[in-house]
Amino acid sequence: MSGNDRPPGQPTPRQDAPAGAQQVRNAPGLRDSAFLRACRREPVPHTPVWFMRQAGRSLPEYRKVREGIAMLDSCMRPELAAEITLQPVRRHGVDAAVYFSDIVVPLKAIGVDLDIKPGVGPVIENPVRTRADLERLRELEPEDVSYVTEAMGILTRELGATPLIGFAGAPFTLASYLVEGGPSKNHERTKALMYGDPQLWADLLDRLADIAAAFLKVQIEAGASAVQLFDSWVGALAPEDYRRHVQPASAKVFDAVASYGVPRIHFGVGTGELLGLLGEAGADVVGADWRVPLDEAARRVGPGKAIQGNLDPAVLFAPREAVERQAARVLDSARGLEGHIFNLGHGVLPDTDPQALTDLVSYVHERSAR
Repeated sequence: MSGNDRPPGQPTPRQDAPAGAQQVRNAPGLRDSAFLRACRREPVPHTPVWFMRQAGRSLPEYRKVREGIAMLDSCMRPELAAEITLQPVRRHGVDAAVYFSDIVVPLKAIGVDLDIKPGVGPVIENPVRTRADLERLRELEPEDVSYVTEAMGILTRELGATPLIGFAGAPFTLASYLVEGGPSKNHERTKALMYGDPQLWADLLDRLADIAAAFLKVQIEAGASAVQLFDSWVGALAPEDYRRHVQPASAKVFDAVASYGVPRIHFGVGTGELLGLLGEAGADVVGADWRVPLDEAARRVGPGKAIQGNLDPAVLFAPREAVERQAARVLDSARGLEGHIFNLGHGVLPDTDPQALTDLVSYVHERSAR
């Protein structure tokens, strides 16, 4: 097959990508996995399923191996990160593994003084609010996150034909944590900077785009078969603000990894009004939360993109029959789409019964079997 004969939606792979990573992605069965085929909008034997935000965090085996170990320390221990990544694959039979990490890991790696506090989230010791603060954010080098490369080496050997998804936090969400100093409901300091000093804001997001892109490149070169950009808080913005103040930085991240030829996924929470703009930023797959039916999400995104989603995570606390009814609604709304990857509309809630996730995977596979 010549470069001009590639299937629709499949990016051209980098010719200078590391041989090891190319070899991993050419492993028997991996390229034809249901997940990667759906990302490329090709026919699949069944609708592929994976769960966001480390599905393993609802597992007793996850709590056991994490006992007494802080979140960031867990991310920096290659064998532990690999084990946690594998747990949902073993337990639930999902079609892809998502690498165990956190969106603030690259910030910690470049020297930002932060911690992930249980029940709170990332807390930044010295928030970024001035140009002098911005200058503290240096470039991310591969050696800063060598533990990621090591962990992914372990994983690609263990996973075989199961794809591994790498990820990074999107510039807006990283900026929100940095500017606010931690999680925020209203993002008032973030928006004040965005409106009050648009040049500093643009420079901050541009710097964070470089950091996010570098983090994704490390994961791809270590063998990740796909990557997702999480923009958890971008739903707080109006469409015009997103287009003007955020989209250029997100597009820069996607453009930076386009030449690797791996599928790129974009996801944000509360982004029903932004779905078309998220697609324009450059992803191959756009994730929708549970607020918009998938057929409508696909209409807003437009042709040429696969769609990911979008069962409400809270549904998993209902009886099995109710979960299956809601999952059927998702599958029905996705019928006829070019490509669909079944996922929740946000992350797995920590108190979710693991059996509910296992049963959901089985149900989706069986009901969608071609």
